[in-house]
Amino acid sequence: MPSGSDTTAETSGDPAAGRTDASPAPPAPRPGRAARLAAPARREAARTGLAAATGVALAFAFPPYDVWPLSVLAVAALALLTHGRTGRQGAWTGFVVALPFFFLLLRWLNVVGYDVVLGLSVAESLFVAALGAGLARTSRLPAWPLWAACLWVAEEWARDRMPFGGFPWGRLAFANTHSPFTPLAALGGAPLVSFAVAFAGGLVAFAVLALRRLRGGPLGVKALLPPVEAVALAGAVVLAGYAVPVPTKADDTVNIAVVQGDVQKPGMDFLGRPMMILNNHVNATLQLAKDVKEGRAKKPDLVIWPENSSDLDPFRVKQAYDRIDEAVKAIGVPVLVGALVDHPTKAGYVYNEGIVWYPKTGPGASYTKQHPVPFGEYVPFREQLSKVITRLQRVPRDFYPGDHTGVMQVGPARLGDVICFEVAYDEIVRETVNAGARALVVQTNNATFGRSDQPEQQLAMSRLRAVEHGRAVVTAATSGISAVVGPDGTVEERAPEFTREVINTAIPLRDGTTVADRAGAAPEWVLAIVGLLSCAAAVLIGRRERAVESMDKKGQQ
Repeated sequence: MPSGSDTTAETSGDPAAGRTDASPAPPAPRPGRAARLAAPARREAARTGLAAATGVALAFAFPPYDVWPLSVLAVAALALLTHGRTGRQGAWTGFVVALPFFFLLLRWLNVVGYDVVLGLSVAESLFVAALGAGLARTSRLPAWPLWAACLWVAEEWARDRMPFGGFPWGRLAFANTHSPFTPLAALGGAPLVSFAVAFAGGLVAFAVLALRRLRGGPLGVKALLPPVEAVALAGAVVLAGYAVPVPTKADDTVNIAVVQGDVQKPGMDFLGRPMMILNNHVNATLQLAKDVKEGRAKKPDLVIWPENSSDLDPFRVKQAYDRIDEAVKAIGVPVLVGALVDHPTKAGYVYNEGIVWYPKTGPGASYTKQHPVPFGEYVPFREQLSKVITRLQRVPRDFYPGDHTGVMQVGPARLGDVICFEVAYDEIVRETVNAGARALVVQTNNATFGRSDQPEQQLAMSRLRAVEHGRAVVTAATSGISAVVGPDGTVEERAPEFTREVINTAIPLRDGTTVADRAGAAPEWVLAIVGLLSCAAAVLIGRRERAVESMDKKGQQ
């Protein structure tokens, strides 16, 4: 007869009852495929959501919002989201961060179409996807925040140049045109500013990871040292710019007048009727001449008109030539005129020029825009693409690029002319300063994107260039924002959008160059190459580790 315990076991309902200790327990039921995938899917969904939120936050670091600390925090967030991940996972995270960022940053292109905003955002996001893959790879290396910062510079280097000459909008430096990082531009230009922002963000991420590893463990001084050191170094990087001298002492001054003639309406059809924009600028200049004659305004040494201030070729249309000549003779000083000029030998091509017009001798030296905007000022593969994208037919003629810098003698001042989007390209502005420009002029026509974020974003670039090169930067816009920026990046004068206004002021002229001018593109190349080499090293180390693991497994078998 069995014992009581045995009887209890037999009647207890326990599936293990009656088994001897030697009997193996049956395997637990294996969860289905859907259940096995559910938890990782939830984790990836949360990570993807955080990545998208990071992209939105980064957009608010840029004008017109200018919350520059968000640029550091967004870099830190991307570093955390890609840390320890595979290259493919890092690429996806980088793409998800970039897509909402660029879509919000570039939404001023909606005047052309939201499909254009989305298309360009996707194209730009592919570069950040490559950055995300690199961040994931290098996150396993010692000193990874340093290599991550170099990779940010490499990503911006590539995006600034490819394809079709690149599109530099959205560089970290352009979110920091009046932040503690800004003075670093005088040492290494925009690339050094971007590097410092990315390095500070990487150090913040390092501190967060170090603190996370301390959870549940002893909190001694030795354990707290790594996150404290990382935060201290990040603070030092943020404040380093205050130790950089920004040269502002003037060697001379010149009185200028910037004429913002205004347009009738923003958008793709801002030109209105022929001669309309030209007459606006002529009439504003004639009024200035009248004010000078009657003692209400100081006579300038030179006058600056914006890009496309003459909407007709003055060398082919006599009426346009005569109106410009009338305004220049009335004010009695040289005027830098922005005009579209037909190519003399290539039918269908046009020059985007800044022309120095003299009261006695008429048109003289000129500068032709070197970097026309693809799909805006010229159409790559026009014959093929125009058949598929009929909207490209709204760009009837291709702009022909110039082949020299915009340094011109305008009255008593040797000015460097940079036209519109060219202010975003490091080498064009740097070569202009190194060719002898004592102040910079940005002739621009933002009427197409009026009442959007684009004019503010472009003005921010002028502020960074002023500090980078130690030069006053004058922005002359048809409809705004026209402004005068001092060599320290301070906006001294500013005209509101869609008003007819004349800024009459003095600007400093400088002959000295900054360290950034003398260093040229070397800092960017060095930082970018270091970033790429670190990524290559991470890939090689990863392959070697996997090979060793594979050999160990074979040995155990």
